[in-house]
Amino acid sequence: MDVSKTKSSFYRRLYVAWLIDSGQAGTVPALVEVTGMPRRTAQDTIAALADLDIVCEFEQREGARNQAGDYRIHDWGAIDKAWIERNLVTIRQVLAYP
Repeated sequence: MDVSKTKSSFYRRLYVAWLIDSGQAGTVPALVEVTGMPRRTAQDTIAALADLDIVCEFEQREGARNQAGDYRIHDWGAIDKAWIERNLVTIRQVLAYP
């Protein structure tokens, strides 16, 4: 499947936001495990969610002495989360994720 870099980048952001919001991958190591993407790509993708007006913030776990915590989606902006859920199979195929 021949896909533009723009489309794959957009889908990657949508998929990462969906994984965070669904509770399947709220940390960078979890994103790396679920998707197989490099750590730096996972970090950059989380940072790029703001470009889509998706509000994603790191929330430190209560009582944690270190940086333990999870990312949370607080606002999807103009993105329709239901569209992502309906198109997960296609998104995963485009990104070649399991």
